Amino acid sequence: MFDNADAILLARIQFAFTVSFHFLFPAFTIGLASFLAVLNGLWLWTKDSKYLDLFRYWVKIFALAFAMGVVSGIVMSYQFGTNWSAFSDKAGPVIGAPMAYEVLSAFFLEAGFLGIMLFGRDRVGPTLHMVACGAVALGTAFSAFWILSVNSWMHTPAGFEIDAETGQFLPTDFWQVIFNPSFPYRLMHTVTAAYLTTAFIVGGVAALHLLRHRHRRDKVSPATRTMFSMAMWMAAIFAPVQIVLGDFHGINTLEHQPAKVMAMEGHFESHDEGAPLYLFGIPNQDEQRLDYAIGIPKLSSLILKHDLNAPLAGLDTIPREDQPPVAIVFWSFRIMVALGFAMLGIGVWSLWARWRGMLFDSPMLHRAALAMSPAGLIAVLAGWVTTEVGRQPFTVYGYLRTADSAAPLDAAAVGASLIAFIIVYFTVFGAGTYYILRLMSRSPTSNEPRLKDVTNGPTRTAGTTPAQQHPTRNVQPGE
Repeated sequence: MFDNADAILLARIQFAFTVSFHFLFPAFTIGLASFLAVLNGLWLWTKDSKYLDLFRYWVKIFALAFAMGVVSGIVMSYQFGTNWSAFSDKAGPVIGAPMAYEVLSAFFLEAGFLGIMLFGRDRVGPTLHMVACGAVALGTAFSAFWILSVNSWMHTPAGFEIDAETGQFLPTDFWQVIFNPSFPYRLMHTVTAAYLTTAFIVGGVAALHLLRHRHRRDKVSPATRTMFSMAMWMAAIFAPVQIVLGDFHGINTLEHQPAKVMAMEGHFESHDEGAPLYLFGIPNQDEQRLDYAIGIPKLSSLILKHDLNAPLAGLDTIPREDQPPVAIVFWSFRIMVALGFAMLGIGVWSLWARWRGMLFDSPMLHRAALAMSPAGLIAVLAGWVTTEVGRQPFTVYGYLRTADSAAPLDAAAVGASLIAFIIVYFTVFGAGTYYILRLMSRSPTSNEPRLKDVTNGPTRTAGTTPAQQHPTRNVQPGE
């Protein structure tokens, strides 16, 4: 079936599939870990039970998402040896240490305190439990730090030399390797995207329950109102911040990876005075033009160089063999930007509704928030596609081509393993995602059951009924 297929293309598709599937979970759990730490802190500070109910509600979802993120990430490390051994051999002396530090300083920190966070509230006391919540949140941030440092180095390599005999990248300045030119911008942009992803998922879940009980306001729990309010504050604050960070990141990318920005903008031709911002078009890479282009004159120069009349080079200055796949980069970038401005719109809308005292009584806002709940996940995937496909045809930008990074591959073997990954991933992680959605479909209640009550069954006093054990909880038929 795959005898005539390109083995390298199949290996790229396989890695893209597994990394995209994996990236969805950290994009959610990075923000959710911080959200849980804030909820636990608010509970300790105010003793308001709604914060404890929200913590118990979301910690179950976090445990599942975290577990699926860990499992889905393990597979990628094996691919460095099976499909990309040439890249591992050449870049290993540089990227090996940061990836090891990610395991030592981040994953061990998360794993070491995760059990205390999930099950230790009644065993270790409130102070140590709060420390555990903070450590897990800090661990997710450390993990993002090291992984994005490695990835950023592949885009803007620095602090190295190339061995003339082996062709290996050898580090000469560890700090330049870590804090390479694009790393600060990429870190801030990605972490903020994770917080927005969590905010819109939390807001969408709250909006679902507000809509369900829009005709019975007494049925809406204080916890539901609180999590919708907190999510909308995050949207209102972080969406404009993300747009500003995206602008800084774009300017940095123009400096270090101009071909990527040219593809993002659809600029096949250079502009000596004021480049337009193309809103729509169909990239025609064979003919090196943008068909059916609709643009705003000079706006691209204003955005990228903050000067309406600034010249911008186009892909006509880049050799064909060094150009990225323009159509993919062009459209994925527009999906990301469109969703970013839609998030900003929801944030502004929520501020207006809050000012009018209608935040919890605006079905149109709630429907919009529910529709936007997966927007963060889609946006981070679109952004990831933009930055990774835009780096092509290089794995280490400007130094190591993707074609020279692959192991000696057999197309049939790579194709078979790709099919196996697709089947296993959609089966296993599909089931896990379905269960997460089931948990989200249940509204948070007073006396929210703890995680151990969910996993081991509720602990009841002998002779009591569910209603007597949890008098404020609605007992469903068949319980």
